Amino acid sequence: MKKVNDNKTNLSNEKLIELILELKKKRNAVILVHNYQSPEIYKVADFMGDSLGLSVKASETDADVIVFCGVSFMAETAKILSPQKTVLLPNMEAGCALADMATVEKLKKVKKAHPDAKVVSYVNTNADVKAMSDICCTSANAVKIVNSLDCDKVIFLPDKNLGRYVSKHTDKEIILWDGYCFVHEKLDSKVLLDFQKKYPDSKIIAHPECKDELLEVSDHICGTGGMAKFAKSDGSKDFIIVTECGMTDKLREDVPQKNFHSFCNICPFMKFTTLELIVKSLTLNQHEIVVPKDIADKARIAIQRMIDVSK
Repeated sequence: MKKVNDNKTNLSNEKLIELILELKKKRNAVILVHNYQSPEIYKVADFMGDSLGLSVKASETDADVIVFCGVSFMAETAKILSPQKTVLLPNMEAGCALADMATVEKLKKVKKAHPDAKVVSYVNTNADVKAMSDICCTSANAVKIVNSLDCDKVIFLPDKNLGRYVSKHTDKEIILWDGYCFVHEKLDSKVLLDFQKKYPDSKIIAHPECKDELLEVSDHICGTGGMAKFAKSDGSKDFIIVTECGMTDKLREDVPQKNFHSFCNICPFMKFTTLELIVKSLTLNQHEIVVPKDIADKARIAIQRMIDVSK
């Protein structure tokens, strides 16, 4: 077997895919691929989807190794839910600016200022912040999670746009965090409406991490996991997808009978994973994710509470 020690090789994508499938079988590994990854990564996936769904699926397998093609907080979540498995992140530089906007130090101060509030952490947070949370949420279940709590006040972090969206669907007081996903924050509603003029019969599907003004002009708001479901069930033929650009590639594959048009920005961190790096990670056991047991145990409680509420 060819040993790959460099990020770039002379191997074609087809040969790299063949090598990854061979390594995957040898190591009893599963490869998780987030919806925002580049299309060539799809071809080695055992599971594709949103970050939490992927981690849950991996925990239900008998694999010894999980390779997470995504960003660091996702790989941490996979490790938290599968502590006995080896979890690899092909590129350790694949971080998340949104997750990094929530820190333990700041959360301690906010909790002290609002001692009667429960903490709801979006899954797009790092493990140490999850460990300080009462419960986690996804973009799909955030409203349900917040409304399930026996409190009047909720500290919602780190995405202020998702938190603002939740605040419109609950009677609870939402204490917003000043965080955002730069991919969604930069998208402009006026430009979107101009873009829609090119496809006058299209419906707009937007991620709830987008700004309020953009959500207000959208036909449907959901996380990545719900976009294909809506497109399949809706009678429209054309859809404008407002999120990270990779999602449109995935929807075109999942729902080929419909037309999808991107109104998007690229997340560079989501494109850091390459076939070469997957080979290197599996070959050298490179970039193993380690979450300290005390943090993992506390974070697992917050994640499991969310899973139980969402059933």
